[in-house]
Amino acid sequence: MSEAARIEQFLNGSPHAVVGASRDRSKYGNKVLRAYLQSNRTVYPVNPTAVEVEGVTAYPDLAALPKAVHGVSVITPPQVTEKVVDQAGELGIRNIWLQPGSESDVAVARAVELGMNVIAGGPCVLVVIGYRE
Repeated sequence: MSEAARIEQFLNGSPHAVVGASRDRSKYGNKVLRAYLQSNRTVYPVNPTAVEVEGVTAYPDLAALPKAVHGVSVITPPQVTEKVVDQAGELGIRNIWLQPGSESDVAVARAVELGMNVIAGGPCVLVVIGYRE
């Protein structure tokens, strides 16, 4: 499947989660969450230390989300990303977008092994969705 087709499959569903959502508006984890919000998409921030991010209730991990998600954007260090991929797989999440800097060969290989639609090493969701500062 082409990268464009993988991106289309990722975006053609709802809701999404942002793992690594940050309260700091200068961080990419915050900007990715705001990109979803700006495009009127249902999104859940995942941050184990936040009660809310950008006025949206935050959750400590994917298992704590109030409903199943179609896809996950990941903005975490690579070692954390590897754990996120495993948890997403356990929960049956089929679409995962590893943002630049969050990828590792292990995380990508594991996502492929789990049969996920994985986007990695390509464009940032901010560019694709059309984030505005």
